[in-house]
Amino acid sequence: MRASLFITCYNDTLFPETGRAVVRLLERLGVEVEFRAGQTCCGQMHANSGFRREAFCQARRLVRMYADAEAVVIPSSSCVAMIRDQYSGLFEDLGDEPLRREFAALAPRVYELSEFLIDKLGVEDVGAAFPHRVTYHASCHGLRALELGERPFRLLGKVRGLELVRLENPDRCCGFGGTFSVKNGGVSSAMLAAKLDDVLRTKAEFCTALDNSCLMHLGGAMHRQSQGMKTIHMAQILASTEDQPAESMQ
Repeated sequence: MRASLFITCYNDTLFPETGRAVVRLLERLGVEVEFRAGQTCCGQMHANSGFRREAFCQARRLVRMYADAEAVVIPSSSCVAMIRDQYSGLFEDLGDEPLRREFAALAPRVYELSEFLIDKLGVEDVGAAFPHRVTYHASCHGLRALELGERPFRLLGKVRGLELVRLENPDRCCGFGGTFSVKNGGVSSAMLAAKLDDVLRTKAEFCTALDNSCLMHLGGAMHRQSQGMKTIHMAQILASTEDQPAESMQ
C-alpha cells in the first residue's frame, strides 16, 4: 500500500522528529510512504480566526494536491478534524461546488495516524518497544471530533516494556486550542494548570499524545516548573524499537 504523509506545518516547523518517526513506522509495516513537497497548511488557523477566504485557498490546495492519493496520513488530530469538519462548509460558502465534490471523493482516504494503523492496516502490535512509564493525553479534537476512543490505548498496550498509566479526568482540555491560548491567555493558563496536575499525578516518565500542539503547551509548563517528565508524540513511541529507540532517547 502507498500512503502520502501530510506532515502539517506545525510539525514541519517545530517537531520534524515526528514526521521522521511516522515514515520509519509505516515503512517498517510495509507501507510505501511518499511526501509531496508542495504541501503547506490545512488552513485551520485561518478558519478559526475568521479568515475563511484564506482558509479556502489552503483547503483547495490540499484537496487538489492529494486528489489521486491512495491514502493521506496525518499525525495531528486537529488538522484531520479541520479537514473533515470545515472543508465542505468552506467550499459551499464560497460557491465552489466542483471542489466540494472533489473533497467528498478524497475525504474517506484521509486518516489520522492511529486510525490508519487500526482501521486501514488492521494492526495494533506495530513491533514497538519503549520501556518507560507513560501517560496519554487525549486532545479535544481526537476525543470529540474524530472520536478516536480506545485506538491510542490499543496501540500503546501492545508496545513492549511500556507501562501505561491512565489519566484522571481524561476528557479535560489542556487549554491550548491554537489561537484560543493567545486570545484567552488567562483562561488557557488556568486550564493548563488543572490538566498538568492530572498529568503529574501519574508520576509517568513521559506524557504522549497525537497532537504536538497539546504536547508543546504541556511541555512548556513542565519546563517552567522544572518537572522531570518529558513529552513525546505517540508516533515516536510506536516507531521506537530495542535496536532503534526514539530520537528523544538517543
